Parts: sequence; structure tokens; C-alpha cells
Amino acid sequence: MVEPSTLLLFAGAVLLLLMSPGPNMAFVIAHGASYGWRGGVVAALGIGAADLVLTALTAAGLTAAIAQWPPSFDLIRWTGAFYLLWMAWKAIRVRAGLPLHSAIQASLMSVFIRAMLNSLLNPKALLFFMVFLPQFVVRGSSPVAQQIVTLGLVLTLIAAFFHVALGLVGGIIRG
Repeated sequence: MVEPSTLLLFAGAVLLLLMSPGPNMAFVIAHGASYGWRGGVVAALGIGAADLVLTALTAAGLTAAIAQWPPSFDLIRWTGAFYLLWMAWKAIRVRAGLPLHSAIQASLMSVFIRAMLNSLLNPKALLFFMVFLPQFVVRGSSPVAQQIVTLGLVLTLIAAFFHVALGLVGGIIRG
């Protein structure tokens, strides 16, 4: 298992990184403000699901393989940038044809899926799982994959609470 002192240090580092603005934070607040607290919470849950996927990929060694081939990270980063531009284009195109008071309510499932994609293509999240998380693994302590899963679950739990709070704040902004 992971040492309690390592978990405490990791949890503090996770909180500090979560407080730095990024695409996930903007996504959750925007969806909370657009769709109410439910939209913000569902967006937070989608990001949590993406964190679990990234944890599994890291434990399986896939993120290490991506880190070994630098063009793969650039490909993921550019895909993420194009995805964000596509979402912005869709939002501008749809809103241009609607009166200001009209709001298009996406299904909560589509918010969840978009939140997952937003997080999976987020360079900040990818770097965290590829570079930062493995630094907290203690070689020879317990199986590396088990430590990564434990750290990933701690990250997911902290991030879920953080993003749910942001989603609720977005809902308050909507009110």
C-alpha cells in the first residue's frame, strides 16, 4: 500500500493542481451555469469517470508508453484543441440563431460524455497522469500498479468533490 505520509503529500498536491484554472474547471462551471446544478454535477461525474479511465491506463502502462513517444502527446494535445474549438463553434452557431432568453438543454448523458472527452483530451490531466502521479510511487513497497490505482482513486475522490462543488457554484450563478 501507499504510505500515509505519501498519501497526505499527494492529496495536498492534487488540491493545489485542481485550484489552477484549466479546461475541466471551466467546463464544470459553464455547465452548472448553463444547465443548473444538475448539469454541473453531471459534468463533474464525467470528469471523475475520465480520471478512472486515466488511472486504469496509467496502471496498465499505457501512459508510460505515450510518454516514451513524444509525437503521441502532441497528437492528443492537438485533438483536444480541435475538440474544444469544435465545441465552441457549435455553441456560437447554435446561439447565433436563438433569442437570448432561449437555452438549449442538452441531455445529462451528453453533458457526461462531453465532460469525459474534455477531460481525456485535457493536456493538464494527461501530464498529471503521465508525469506527476508516478513520482509518488515507491519502488519495492508494493506492486506499482496497485499504488497507481490507489493514488488514482484518491485523486478521483478529491477531484470529484472539488468539481461537484464547482458545479454547484455554477448552478448558483445560473440562479
